[in-house]
Amino acid sequence: MAAELTAHDLIAKHRPTLDQALEAIRTRAYWSPHPEHPKAYGADGSLDAAAGKAAFDAVLGSRLDLGQPGTDGWVAGETSPYGIELGVEYPHADIDQLLPAMKAGQRAWRDAGAEIRAVVCLEILKRISDRTHEFAHAVMHTSGQAFMMAFQAGGPHAQDRGLEAVAYAYVEQVRTPDTAEWTKPQGKRDPLALTKRFTPVPRGIALMIGCNTFPTWNGYPGLFASLATGNAVLVKPHPRAVLPLALTVAVARETLAEAGFDPNLVALAAERPGEGIARTLATRPEIRIVDYTGSTAFGDWLEANARQAQVYTEKAGVNTVLVESAGDYKGMLSNLAFSLSLYSGQMCTTPQNLLIPRDGIRTDEGPKTYDEVVADLARAVDGLLGDDARANGLLGALVNPDVKARLEAAAGLGEVALPSREVSNPDFPGAVVRTPVIVKLDGARKYWDGADDEAAFMSECFGPVSFAVAVDSAADAVELLRRTIREKGAMTVGAYTTDEEVERTVQEVCFEEAAQLSLNLTGGVYVNQTAAFSDFHGSGGNPAANAALTDGAFVANRFRVVEVRKEA
Repeated sequence: MAAELTAHDLIAKHRPTLDQALEAIRTRAYWSPHPEHPKAYGADGSLDAAAGKAAFDAVLGSRLDLGQPGTDGWVAGETSPYGIELGVEYPHADIDQLLPAMKAGQRAWRDAGAEIRAVVCLEILKRISDRTHEFAHAVMHTSGQAFMMAFQAGGPHAQDRGLEAVAYAYVEQVRTPDTAEWTKPQGKRDPLALTKRFTPVPRGIALMIGCNTFPTWNGYPGLFASLATGNAVLVKPHPRAVLPLALTVAVARETLAEAGFDPNLVALAAERPGEGIARTLATRPEIRIVDYTGSTAFGDWLEANARQAQVYTEKAGVNTVLVESAGDYKGMLSNLAFSLSLYSGQMCTTPQNLLIPRDGIRTDEGPKTYDEVVADLARAVDGLLGDDARANGLLGALVNPDVKARLEAAAGLGEVALPSREVSNPDFPGAVVRTPVIVKLDGARKYWDGADDEAAFMSECFGPVSFAVAVDSAADAVELLRRTIREKGAMTVGAYTTDEEVERTVQEVCFEEAAQLSLNLTGGVYVNQTAAFSDFHGSGGNPAANAALTDGAFVANRFRVVEVRKEA
């Protein structure tokens, strides 16, 4: 195919956006080129709400032929958490044919240089952005997110994270100049003179293993970091969340071809039911980079067994909020209630353990006992979700039966302060929607009366489950926080305190254990939300993840610099 997108046109179109992204990651100030509001779409070639829904409906029940080499069959089987069959068929790949085809395009992609790769990636992201309404439905009906969250988190926020990765990749690649003239004086003799050329070269084929809950938000950083650094990318979606990433691959392949590059630089690896191809792919010698989001067990397996690859994992942790005192008690309750409820607690950043002194806390409304704090939080959650329409908009649907099973089992772990209730969704009668449960546990009780409270709260219980853990003192809470991060990891930590010494000690724990901390959030920013270009998602320094989205370390080892020198 003749190139339809020239390098000159792509640079003219996207270099200003790249420069703004570079400035944003330098200053860490708020910036986003991707509108969050659905009504912002519909002009300049982007799909409006009706067109996006029509595009999504059109793909249902269809065969998504990506034109990949090595297709040996078709796979389907996705069912929306909202109860509808998607019925989309995807190509199943003969990996022995697909991987060599992917490798073939890397040379030209490498030789294009960092800037061209960056602007091609930005063109891919722009085309995805234009279809945000379509992608929102695809994310909603594979992840169970409510539509507005799927629109924002699966659309502009995911696109921001992809662009952020491109910006970091560009910075790291241009850190070393393309060429250098090297002259070393030799006294009375002629100086030694060399011409040196430095080329960023890709590691090889990257494997991106997608997750069920945030297929684009968690998938785009690794995908675009690898592609922007010259690597081909094989996208292996979660079997329950193929469609958003399959659409992404289709856009990427089309864009690459129009820019004059091999479309096989990006390909899809959909799997048959029960096939479990991630282990096989991750240990193939051609795979030199692995990006993974999911369970700790498989993340640990990848780190131990994909020895030929650079492995980036985001696994699971036990996120904790320490409640020592509150300068805005109602604001704290409101903020926590929203954090516990958003997307039914199915975010890797959702708080699980709330550490509260058993003697109570100081607040702007006077002292509150442990029981009062827990009861007031339960009322705040109940009030937030009391209206079913509002509840559906915040909770979405449970992503799979395992979450429902954990939710139901949690009620038997201790005294239930807030029982979960079923919420009906009139638009999707097949959706499984549940409000959060809050269970009281004792941080000092172990094997009392046959209960092991510590075993419960020191394990991740993914879903809408929170534990109000009574502790003896603020000092005990801080030490339990430290042990939790060190042993189990944490993607997020929160703390509420008006005491400067408590604040200092909590910060010190987070510095020493490498955990991201939010202090005294009472407004419209929540502990489980992070903003691209400014916030780091994870730290890479505790067991929850070995990488941060996004920093220089996330991109710098996806390529190496090869030097060619000769006498001048």
